[in-house]
Amino acid sequence: MNQFDKDKPVFSISSAARMLDISVHTIRMYEREGLIISYKPDNRNRLYSENDIQRLRCLRQKIQEKKFSINAIQAIFSLVPCWSMVNCSENDRSNCLAFQQAEQPCWMFKHTNNICEKMDCYECDVYRKINCIDIKNSIKKLSVVQ
Repeated sequence: MNQFDKDKPVFSISSAARMLDISVHTIRMYEREGLIISYKPDNRNRLYSENDIQRLRCLRQKIQEKKFSINAIQAIFSLVPCWSMVNCSENDRSNCLAFQQAEQPCWMFKHTNNICEKMDCYECDVYRKINCIDIKNSIKKLSVVQ
């Protein structure tokens, strides 16, 4: 029996919304605000993986139960030292708004003239590993390495 690939985007936005008991509009807003990235094959319909659903579920819990604002979540994600995770050079850092500012997650910036320019943020380790469940452990690991 094949094990379900939790990273494979298979759920439509309407399916994801039903699974989470939220509106499609809410998911789109989370995407606009940089809390989630949807997979869009050939710039078509948004698709979500099981891990994306888990991320959305955790975000909803932080917003509803813990009263985190979207701005607070953006600020937390923006503090992640992405440059350490992708091993940016000095030159990459000097050309990176995510390194220079701490206002939004690195995947929200248009990357030019740096290592992330040709990367797909949906596939990037920074986005994949920094979710609201694993963020604390990931930051701990990074702080020990440095």
